[in-house]
Amino acid sequence: MKKKHLRILLPAAAAIAAAAAALNTRLTLRHYTVESAKVSQSVRLVLLTDLHSCDYGEGQRELLDMVEEQHPDLVLLGGDILDDDPALPEENAWTVIETLGRSYPTFYVTGNHEFWSGRAEEMKARIAESGVTVLEGEGQTVVFQGQPIHICGIDDPAVGTDVWQAQLASAAHGAAGEGFSILLTHRPERTSAYEGQGFDLVLAGHAHGGQWRIPFLLNGLLAPNQGFFPAFAGGRYELGESTLIVSRGLARESTRVPRIFNPPEVVVIDVVPLKNAPEK
Repeated sequence: MKKKHLRILLPAAAAIAAAAAALNTRLTLRHYTVESAKVSQSVRLVLLTDLHSCDYGEGQRELLDMVEEQHPDLVLLGGDILDDDPALPEENAWTVIETLGRSYPTFYVTGNHEFWSGRAEEMKARIAESGVTVLEGEGQTVVFQGQPIHICGIDDPAVGTDVWQAQLASAAHGAAGEGFSILLTHRPERTSAYEGQGFDLVLAGHAHGGQWRIPFLLNGLLAPNQGFFPAFAGGRYELGESTLIVSRGLARESTRVPRIFNPPEVVVIDVVPLKNAPEK
């Protein structure tokens, strides 16, 4: 009798444990290292995307503490930090934006949900007032330990096709010359537009990690603007001479279907000197 019970209980316990792991939405840390001959000193970037005004504890401390623990040199906000759903507490997003704007050099581009709200310009104005640099096609050069880092950014394509293309051309112009260049964009799937533009690093979100994953087998099931089995659900990809890193994002209670084997993430990118690079 006891053996019979064990044969029932053990598979049931295993199924419960697997379900708990699959539905885990605890915030995780994802780390990438990018080597470049264009830097002589390491630069640490933190990328946050697709917060969608979600809740990370009182004062958003769960998220903000994880960022602080990484000691970033630059923080990059890759769109959909706010949401268009009035049921989501917008102050969650503003707490994150305003705290980061006071604490680090922070840069922001829009996502589609900011435009869907009908208040994108109003939101961008308040973000700028919070000490965060809003990028709309232009770039800014940050001199870090004597080395120039070009940070370029573009609005989500919801701004309009002609405007988006003009912003990308302007951003590419800002990436020209010496120094490591970064393109901050919301959409990962427009790789043909990004490739060959001279950016060393392209950072995006939007795909939410493909929402459902099967570890080691399926990187993502479904992503907006990519459909089923998205090519750029989350992770690192090479685009010719550029590296694309796609964040799986921070959305959890805002999603219509649960994330499966796809916890929300803070992305850390260390840009480090290229090993065995020729001396200048």
